[in-house]
Amino acid sequence: MKSLLEEIEACRLAFRQAIQRVKDRASLEEVRATFLGRKRGKVTALFEAFKNLPVEEKPFIGRELNNLKNELTAALEKKEAELIEVKKDKVERIDLTLPGKKRYLGSPHPITLFLEEIERIFLEMGFSIEEGPEIETDYYNFEALNFPPHHPARDSWDTLYIKNDLLLRTHTSPVQVRVMERQRPPIRIIVPGKVFRREAIDPTHLPMFYQVEGLVVDEGVTFAHLKGTLEYFLKALFGEKTKVRFRPSYFPFTEPSAEVDIECTVCRGNDSSCQVCGGSGWKEVLGAGMVDPQVLKNVNIDPERYSGWAFGLGIERTAMLLYGLNDMRLFYENDLRFLRQFRRK
Repeated sequence: MKSLLEEIEACRLAFRQAIQRVKDRASLEEVRATFLGRKRGKVTALFEAFKNLPVEEKPFIGRELNNLKNELTAALEKKEAELIEVKKDKVERIDLTLPGKKRYLGSPHPITLFLEEIERIFLEMGFSIEEGPEIETDYYNFEALNFPPHHPARDSWDTLYIKNDLLLRTHTSPVQVRVMERQRPPIRIIVPGKVFRREAIDPTHLPMFYQVEGLVVDEGVTFAHLKGTLEYFLKALFGEKTKVRFRPSYFPFTEPSAEVDIECTVCRGNDSSCQVCGGSGWKEVLGAGMVDPQVLKNVNIDPERYSGWAFGLGIERTAMLLYGLNDMRLFYENDLRFLRQFRRK
């Protein structure tokens, strides 16, 4: 009896020393396992030894063992409560001298927002939105659009080839060809998306940028329809007072063709030293024209019955005019100070 009683006292003393060293939940759980663990706990071992005692000794030793177990359990619960209170106190203690924490919510990229605004304007005019592959064949990117092999007009398109017949599309016009192949007129679509060219990077050129192209094909379509549509679009985008002009130009896939300018959004034509428009008072925003009859023939649409017009708009350069920016690279430098200016309210 004396030996087991001594072990009980020794266990009690060891526990009191161990509980005093507890500073966190991990060390508390370690003490709990050491003394009350089901398999290797010291108290558990004492109960195993209790089974071998003579019957007349069990009542007294049993009470001592139960008292020990209850004492240890209560001490562990008290220590756990103390640790919780300490943690709670640390959480509630606020240092008023620290700067406040600001949470920033995500937002679409400014180019995405600008594209959505363009899409909204054309959707209201009855256009639909089409998309297509960014890796194209030479046929869809050039030949079907009246760029035969070795045609000199190809020299102005700095193309990125993957292999002989595959390239990163230089415009979204191939999607127009694909739509005309599978759909009979009337056709009224816009085609937004990424395009790629072998450009030297500078404030107005990037090897990857976004375009929106448009196409209308139907009976009786004229240049007047093209002019009216683009004037409405540009005034809806830049403001009702925006002045628009058309200049003759050349594109292999349209005839006649035109460059479309808007009045300079910075100087309004009143500053001969304006860096945005070069003092001219005008800024080119897109190219357009009537679809060349040969392009319609390439997709088995009768040019004697149907006519159409198309346009192409560079998103980044147009956004630069709208937002008064002087460097296209700002859109892709991932500077949150710049990007957060465009987030939705």
